Amino acid sequence: MTRIESVTVHDVRFPTAAAGDGSDAINRGDYSAAYVELRTDGPHIGAGFTFTNGRGNEVVCAAIRALAYHVVGFDLTELDGLDFSRSLTADPQLRWLGPEKGVIHLATAALVNAVWDLRAKEAGRPLWRLLAEMPTAELVAQIDFRHIRDALTPAEATAILDKGQVGMAERLAELERDGLPSYTTSVGWLGYPDDKVTALARAAYDDGWRAMKMKVGGDIEDDVRRARLIRAAIGPDALLMMDANQVWDVDEAIANMARLAEAGPYWIEEPTHPDDVLGHARIQRAVAPVRVATGEMAANRVIFKQLLQAEAIGVMQVDACRVGGVPEVLAELLLAAKFDVPVCPHAGGVGLCELVQHLFAFDYLRVAAELDGRMVEYVDHLHEHFTDPVRTRDGRYVLPAEPGYSATMKPESIAEFTFPDGPAWR
Repeated sequence: MTRIESVTVHDVRFPTAAAGDGSDAINRGDYSAAYVELRTDGPHIGAGFTFTNGRGNEVVCAAIRALAYHVVGFDLTELDGLDFSRSLTADPQLRWLGPEKGVIHLATAALVNAVWDLRAKEAGRPLWRLLAEMPTAELVAQIDFRHIRDALTPAEATAILDKGQVGMAERLAELERDGLPSYTTSVGWLGYPDDKVTALARAAYDDGWRAMKMKVGGDIEDDVRRARLIRAAIGPDALLMMDANQVWDVDEAIANMARLAEAGPYWIEEPTHPDDVLGHARIQRAVAPVRVATGEMAANRVIFKQLLQAEAIGVMQVDACRVGGVPEVLAELLLAAKFDVPVCPHAGGVGLCELVQHLFAFDYLRVAAELDGRMVEYVDHLHEHFTDPVRTRDGRYVLPAEPGYSATMKPESIAEFTFPDGPAWR
């Protein structure tokens, strides 16, 4: 029996804006984490966080503190299943700030992720293995099917998860041998000069990456020029994805992709407002065979349900922190499997790569059971601040082996980059 005795919240920010790391058509921020530690009466500390882009991180930290009473004083066995996750998403005095979206949902994710990190550490297994080996009934019991039963029923989820047990040992051996297929976004930040973009693209290709993503959404002539530079650097056969970070109107997205089509993009990511389901559907019809990909900023499982029902996306992206943590991601993975749309998780930021590698591995092992069209995003920023950082080999993630959710940040990094009093900010 492990009892949670306290919740500690840290406002951790890294000064990435100055170098243009992470810059796109909308964002040029300081990669940050509202970082949570669950201290217990046992040997383990549960770690979780929500990624933000700098200013406002303190607001998410305050929301985590407002929700912390749902965790403090409880035994870990009590923080399991639907009752726990609903206690956070349906808090009667905080729900009106959402519901299930925005700051409160980000805070929910940080706490829920910390609980799952603690569960995996207590079990002595990495989170992906804990989930993959979990009985179907226990997995289904984690999921809130409210508002998505018209697209996915518990019986359908059960059938998908049961089927996923077939051949799982062979798929696990494949991941252990080959790693997780991935793509890199580090070559094409919008704030990088052309010579840096070209050099990074060539270096990534030489390091084994055969799929890369560039940011678009600035001046269209600049976007076309940069796309030509990257395509020339990586050759005709490597995949090139594009990401507009929501900056275009629907008609603008269609017109701009007609210009960018010469570079042979595999997908256009976030071509318009993340809540515009019908706009995404119209764009997808217009730009095919280029796929529309989105999900990084999707508020919850209901938005994903609608995107899939409307045939608005050809690639579904899930984020480990945008929605309410592990259980809601499980619902989204199962929805994608039901509609036969590949999942390519969103990463980048600070710590997101560490988290989504677990979700991707679980999806392959137990849900999708195939890798066709599936990749996990990678950027090469800030991994050194984690005790179990991601590792890559020949353009693929190496399957994590340490117990937990790979979410634990080094104490010295927390001390150095805590805002506003850490030495990095003083």
